[in-house]
Amino acid sequence: MERTVLDPDELAPPSGFNHGIAVDGGRTVYLAGQDATGPDGDLVAPGDLVGQFERALANLAAVVEEAGGTSEDVVRLTIYVADREEYRANLGSLGEAFGQYFEEYPAVALFEVSGFFREAALVELEGTAVVDGDTDAR
Repeated sequence: MERTVLDPDELAPPSGFNHGIAVDGGRTVYLAGQDATGPDGDLVAPGDLVGQFERALANLAAVVEEAGGTSEDVVRLTIYVADREEYRANLGSLGEAFGQYFEEYPAVALFEVSGFFREAALVELEGTAVVDGDTDAR
């Protein structure tokens, strides 16, 4: 599988994302929205954006791993937050959490939303991964 970062000269240089990722080969995996729900079904880190972001990243990575890939195979990520200003205020810590899963940024979009299915959720992540075509899902 070949992955090419797309950052056209006509666009401002990206910071914390890539404008696009082109992938040749592999199997596309569509990742449903993941919040900070733990294995027991309870929301992890109530009131803590960074803690919830870390758990949501772990949940997303678990789905990609189930498909035979790693978080590095995520090519598109959408981040939904309850409070954009809180997200901005925690960029350093959120970036550290992000770095535990990604060496290279996928194409990323961020949206502030008015609410989530789980009332206490502060963040939800969804995206697309492309895993090696030779890898079988479990």
